[in-house]
Amino acid sequence: MKQSSQSNQSQQWIARNDKVIAKTYGRYPLVPVRGAGCKLWDADGREYLDMLAGVAVNNLGHCHPRIVAAIKAQAETLIHCSNYYNIPQQIRLAELLCENSFAERVFFCNSGAEANEAAIKLARKQSLEIHGPGRSEVLTALASFHGRTYCGISATGQEKVKQGFEPLLPGFRHLPFGDIEALRSAVSAETCAIMLEPIQGEGGVNIPPAGYFQQVRNLCDEKGLLLILDEVQTGCGRSGTLFAYEQEGITPDIMTLAKGLAGGVPIGAMLAGDALAEHLGPGTHGSTFGGNPLATATGIASLETLLGEGILENCRAMGDYLCAALETLQQKYPFISAVRGRGLLIGLELSIEGGELVKTALTRGLLINCTVGKVLRFVPPLIITRTEIDQAINILDEIFSEVK
Repeated sequence: MKQSSQSNQSQQWIARNDKVIAKTYGRYPLVPVRGAGCKLWDADGREYLDMLAGVAVNNLGHCHPRIVAAIKAQAETLIHCSNYYNIPQQIRLAELLCENSFAERVFFCNSGAEANEAAIKLARKQSLEIHGPGRSEVLTALASFHGRTYCGISATGQEKVKQGFEPLLPGFRHLPFGDIEALRSAVSAETCAIMLEPIQGEGGVNIPPAGYFQQVRNLCDEKGLLLILDEVQTGCGRSGTLFAYEQEGITPDIMTLAKGLAGGVPIGAMLAGDALAEHLGPGTHGSTFGGNPLATATGIASLETLLGEGILENCRAMGDYLCAALETLQQKYPFISAVRGRGLLIGLELSIEGGELVKTALTRGLLINCTVGKVLRFVPPLIITRTEIDQAINILDEIFSEVK
């Protein structure tokens, strides 16, 4: 009877959801109410190992003590004020980002899509003011993902996000990811920038060939183009270094961040050098909530924790450990085609559909997701332990053994 009463709580929430929430998500029958570290608990008290982490957002896990403390302290002091004023928390977070990256200026917003919009606006504004009109095209990659605004889906190289929303914004072309010759041949007198993800997350955890980004950087320098790196998913430690571009031996002109920047509080950021950022002057762009005291105070706590508590080292070590464990499963199950990733952004490619496996994993207490139909994606908190990875592998092994 007790279990039935508990189970009914989730069912009631799901029924209420179905009556009032827009149906923009294919939701799983899970009602999370509490989180700690790499664990979530639902309305019925059931525990889950969360290897999705809010889709690469909860890099420090759920309710990290420093994140919670920062939210509490700032909420008691000042939550929001206008960007017409100088906000100390915003200034300090920008200083931390600049001190630990190539950048000299930061624009804050609320999401990755907004950060990417700011990057594209900056690239086109700079091109107009330096080179004159007629030079506004942005080259992006097939299988890329840059957000769900009109600008974002126009830049994205996946047809499924565009369907039903035409006409899209002009000025974007999509080329094969990792193919420098295709990119080079696409550059024209109308091109102003190349926009790429260091690793394509939504596109299937696609890793570029060695040296590709150095070739892209050289191409941009040769043709006078700006290089925009969308690090919304790869940034903030996810790839094993604070920013993924560090592993490529290059410096972008513009970088975008969001997801893991503030431990779960909505925030986005566009970073650029001083001279380039000058092209967005007063009145050219803005964000009512962007860089508010609550979000940036939390971002400070998140970034300081990432840099100071061995989180990046753990990400690299646990990423290697998880990849090795998944490769062991690959040897055992012929429908596993490949294991790839960096840090704790890892994809397990299958020769079968992965959607039902995700649903089964949820019933066994493991949260993952499937992208592009056949790639199981693992983006757990960067604080995950070997014991928790072993738990996930045991669940996956059990599920895979049942595949017909």
